Amino acid sequence: MMQQQIPGGGMDLSHLAARAQAPQPQQGGAGGGDAGRDPSADGQAGRSVDVPSLVIDVTDQTFEQVAQLSSVVPVVIDLWAEWCQPCKTLSPVLEKVVEEFDGRVMLAKVDVDANPGLAQAFQAQSIPTVVALVAGRPVPLFQGAVPEAQVREVFTQLLQLSEQHGVTGRASAPGSGGDSVDAPEEPQIPAAHVAAIEAAERGDYAGSIAEWEAVLAKSPADAEARAALVQMRLLHRLEGLSAEEIRTAAATNPADAEAQMRVADLDLAGGHVEDAFLRMLDLFSASDQDERPAVRERLLELFEVVGVADPRVIAARGRLANLLY
Repeated sequence: MMQQQIPGGGMDLSHLAARAQAPQPQQGGAGGGDAGRDPSADGQAGRSVDVPSLVIDVTDQTFEQVAQLSSVVPVVIDLWAEWCQPCKTLSPVLEKVVEEFDGRVMLAKVDVDANPGLAQAFQAQSIPTVVALVAGRPVPLFQGAVPEAQVREVFTQLLQLSEQHGVTGRASAPGSGGDSVDAPEEPQIPAAHVAAIEAAERGDYAGSIAEWEAVLAKSPADAEARAALVQMRLLHRLEGLSAEEIRTAAATNPADAEAQMRVADLDLAGGHVEDAFLRMLDLFSASDQDERPAVRERLLELFEVVGVADPRVIAARGRLANLLY
């Protein structure tokens, strides 16, 4: 369910909200606002803004422009990473629903690996994390891959909240509205993968794991299935646990290898890849011979989650080799 506040902590976005709500006399309309009233409600309501696309990529450096856009139209923020399989499931759904809303909502995509400042600002403890900006203010929406119908419902609620804050404009992009543009064909999902993907979209990680394992039993060389399987295992290990619970358990039981590995899972899910690898390598180094195989197996699985060609994986794999030999 959509929440209306972000809990304390993280990066202060108030200065961006202030700029987004600043009067813009060149646009006409009442510049400021009455005391106690959202200033955006006067000069911004009903405005239209031209944008290159309803779906844009955003960085730490360009985020302020998005904050300014959010005074005209609510902007949904998709926090994702290349190695995140649920992100690849959710992102096309977000893009499809944004197009359906015909300029009343925009989508800004943030690669958390390349933009750690925004990941911290929105307190992304796991990805995908989806939040929104309304008049420069953050609004948490949901985490994880959710069904298309739920995304559509959340967007509808977001528009209602935006209207309460005077954000009722529209973004105009080439190909949006009545323009006829051929949409790119959606990638075809192999029939063998459908059950596993549907289970993941329901949040049934255990069921998705079982389905992916069944796929791999028949097709051991299916790299996509293997990548999805390790993602689901990671999410399943974190399911039902808060970040505070995980970190407290590890701090209380420093000798508990499983507790330490779960912190690494948490760090990886939140985009802190190098922290996760460093913790696992330190744990491997400190473990006795009986524990090392399990730690190594988990670390190799995390390598697969990120992608074996990733430079961080290559560096960590080199360190692991040095510890082994």
